Amino acid sequence: MDHGPGPYAEFEAFVAGAAGRLLRVAILLTAEPATTASDAPTLSDAEATATAEAPAARGLLGGALARTYANWRRLRGDDPYDHTRQELCAAFARTGRRHHGGSGVLGRLAPLERLVVVLRLYEGVAEEVTAAQLGLTPERVRTLCNRAVAELGSRPGVAPGPRPDARRKEAA
Repeated sequence: MDHGPGPYAEFEAFVAGAAGRLLRVAILLTAEPATTASDAPTLSDAEATATAEAPAARGLLGGALARTYANWRRLRGDDPYDHTRQELCAAFARTGRRHHGGSGVLGRLAPLERLVVVLRLYEGVAEEVTAAQLGLTPERVRTLCNRAVAELGSRPGVAPGPRPDARRKEAA
């Protein structure tokens, strides 16, 4: 739909540029599996498959984009990507208890850990900003992030310890 020049045309341009990355953020948060472009013949097929396979992520993103659209004229000089990401994270925080487990990349993490990892590591949001957005202390955000990274670094069912080649050196 073409609205011509004006604020809603700007919103359409914003969505065209940011929807893919925001969908990826939503998929990471909900821990739903996603199809990558290498798995599908074309990018549009990959996006269609990812949205078909990630209904919770699509729902979160649709709600966040709807709230951004409703506030579009009030955003003025604010960053619309940041606003939409905040709306997406707030919606996930409200419904995070529904998104335990999952077979996605971050499926082993608790919802709050997923939220912190996505904001801090995937989106590159500063620790203090993440803490303020989530209503936590910076120390708590740091602890959650470190715990989540340690969990992701360990293999499921294997206790953390020295690597096998390190054990061989110790034995020698």
